[in-house]
Amino acid sequence: MLGEIIGPDLIIIALIVLVLFGSSQLPKLARSLGTAKREFEKGLGESRTAADTADAKPEVKSDSQPDT
Repeated sequence: MLGEIIGPDLIIIALIVLVLFGSSQLPKLARSLGTAKREFEKGLGESRTAADTADAKPEVKSDSQPDT
């Protein structure tokens, strides 16, 4: 879907956003979007790390000799 948005479409979307939010609010909007994206990626990284550690099998070392 995003592959279909090109040149003139982006200009129209940018103009609509500019009219809706005003030029003074755009930097705040961009900053908040960047913060949200960073937090989302941080959460994904933490969940992947937790999943990787949960999948890893703990090594079991035995001091006793096996019965023969």
